[in-house]
Amino acid sequence: MATFLYRLGRFSYLRRRLVALIWAGLLVLFGVGAATLSGPTANDFSIPGTEAQKAIDLLQERMPQANADGATASVVFGAPQGGKVTDPAAKAAVERTVATLKGAPQVAGVVDPYQAKAVSPDGRFAYAQVTYKVTPIDITEQTRDALADAAEPGRAAGLTVETGGTATQAMPEQSATEIIGVAVAAVVLIITFGSLVAAGLPLLNAILGVAIAMSAITAATGLFEMSSMTSTLALMLGLAVAIDYALFIVSRYRHELAEGRDGPDAAGRAVGTAGSAVVFAGLTVVIALVGLMVVDIPILTEMGLAAAFAVAVAVLIALSLLPALLGFAGRRVLGGRLPGLRGGPREGRAPLGERWARMVVKHPLPVLLAAVAALGVVAAPALDLRLGLPGDEAAAPSSSQRKAYDMLAEGFGPGSNGPLLVVVDSADGGNAQAAAQKFAGELRGLKDVAAVTPPAPNPAGDTALLTVVPKSGPSDKATEDLVAEIRDHGKGLAGSTGAHAMVTGSTAMNIDVSAKLGDALLPYLLVVVGLALILLMLVFRSVLVPLKATLGFLLTVAATFGAVVAVFQWGWLAGLFGVEQTGPIMSMLPILLIGVVFGLAMDYQVFLVTRMREEFVHGAAPGEAVVIGFRHGARVVVAAAVIMIAVFAGFIASGDSMIKMIGFALAAGVAFDAFVVRMTLVPAVMALAGRAAWWLPRWLSRVLPNVDVEGEKLRQVLDGEAAPADERAPQSART
Repeated sequence: MATFLYRLGRFSYLRRRLVALIWAGLLVLFGVGAATLSGPTANDFSIPGTEAQKAIDLLQERMPQANADGATASVVFGAPQGGKVTDPAAKAAVERTVATLKGAPQVAGVVDPYQAKAVSPDGRFAYAQVTYKVTPIDITEQTRDALADAAEPGRAAGLTVETGGTATQAMPEQSATEIIGVAVAAVVLIITFGSLVAAGLPLLNAILGVAIAMSAITAATGLFEMSSMTSTLALMLGLAVAIDYALFIVSRYRHELAEGRDGPDAAGRAVGTAGSAVVFAGLTVVIALVGLMVVDIPILTEMGLAAAFAVAVAVLIALSLLPALLGFAGRRVLGGRLPGLRGGPREGRAPLGERWARMVVKHPLPVLLAAVAALGVVAAPALDLRLGLPGDEAAAPSSSQRKAYDMLAEGFGPGSNGPLLVVVDSADGGNAQAAAQKFAGELRGLKDVAAVTPPAPNPAGDTALLTVVPKSGPSDKATEDLVAEIRDHGKGLAGSTGAHAMVTGSTAMNIDVSAKLGDALLPYLLVVVGLALILLMLVFRSVLVPLKATLGFLLTVAATFGAVVAVFQWGWLAGLFGVEQTGPIMSMLPILLIGVVFGLAMDYQVFLVTRMREEFVHGAAPGEAVVIGFRHGARVVVAAAVIMIAVFAGFIASGDSMIKMIGFALAAGVAFDAFVVRMTLVPAVMALAGRAAWWLPRWLSRVLPNVDVEGEKLRQVLDGEAAPADERAPQSART
């Protein structure tokens, strides 16, 4: 592989105008596609195969008037202290609001609170339930504006009027928060290289790669339904890894130039060595992301495939376009140094990475124990991890959604914010209404049930719908237990009447999503970790190094979960990170975090340890190989980690709570893995293991192909033969 990549690097350097033209053409092609083909994005968590989804599908078939998957809104009215919403003036204002809403765009129906007896026992609160003809994704801004404007008559009459529900949840929009990460990345690159030219190349390379990937993903929305978060994850990862991959290759190119090699040979060697590490690092990330398909949840599959595509583009552009850009820059990547920035260690003094490595190698056991203990302390809050899908209860306290949620909870009980829909199906010939009435009687006797509505049958009489209002809130453990209890009683109903009962609604859907994600976690880990172990064995030709890499990753994940729980669930340092409301951790975060952080963790493992293996293969003693590997790789790995942390941390400023949580988790995960696991635990374990770190059974050595990621075969070819002749170019093309 190293030899092939060497030739690719030389070719791209020498044929830089052709390579640049090809990538420019791809950018224009995908840009036109994005402008002409882009479609709307989705923001739902439906999961085919779950009971909640089956019930929704059944209602759409037999009771379409129920509009089970349609958007809803609750308009909550509150009278001032001492007043009541039943007072004549207040009632008139509420009725004007209801009349206005009935004529609003996309509205299917509005339930008058006085006719539906949706007035609190003390008379202070009332709410009107609004149903829409379309799903939440199809709610337009005009419709949301009409919903907000309808509250004005009530407010003019002195009432407090707030709105909540799925119709009020606007799709998260892409913000400019990633610019923060790019700005920090630029500063880190300038400090690392001490040169504007060298620092600008990784940024230019990354911006072009991300532009191509995002344009392709945007164009694909016109052909496939995608989540509104798909492009965000792809942007996060695409930007971070593109800068990192280019950073490693540019750093190696500068090293080869400093060794006295000409431009084409330096570019070829940089792509053949650092580029090999980029290929395998990218493969681990792609494997982790594509592995999300194992979970069998459409939104995660879309996010994983889109992000994997962005990473693949980052790899390809680093291996081909970057050498072409190096050809345009030539030896200027060594010049143009800024005053006060050396871009390397001080003359006559060992680099900080080398000094750190020598300290760790000298005292491996104390360092190992201290690092593990520190990660254990940070991971402790993860024992209290609670998962859920945030609704209006997780909105900012100042938002109308959260105020509406609190008013409903105060006036009607917490369960009014998350009613359960129970669908009774007697398609085999039974009387659905009779079975539903029997079932409603059973449900009224359950401990956590506040109310059960009379059954509403469809015209055919084979389906009936019940609404169950819990006493507990939508994200409470008691509500989850109630759903399980209703489903258990449903099995008894099937035995006595032949009818089947299914629980659905947004609360039940959220519970089913969390359960399916939990069930899929172990199979996902086995698939991703298993494939990555094989890949790492190919790279390092070792048994211990891949196992150590995986165990270190598990420590990283535990510490990251602990940090996320401490900030987003317990509220520690919440103000610092702009967290306005604590609550359960988004249920898809653990599996998403495991996939992404595993791939990124293996990035640093590959980049750092391949240089150690390169030195070991070339004859260095095990301990010295660790030190030399750090001498050459630590500065660049630290810069890459800081850049990736900065890119992810930029998304913490997002106004969307889910994007904020993902950005924080990924930034924390990279920080723990790069600085504690890879920069501390790895050299300590390598020093303790000695030569055993590179042990591989003979039978396995014969089975595994030698991919030459450290470039040993390439070095033999280049030392014993002339450079390949297929890239001969006019002397004027060489720099």
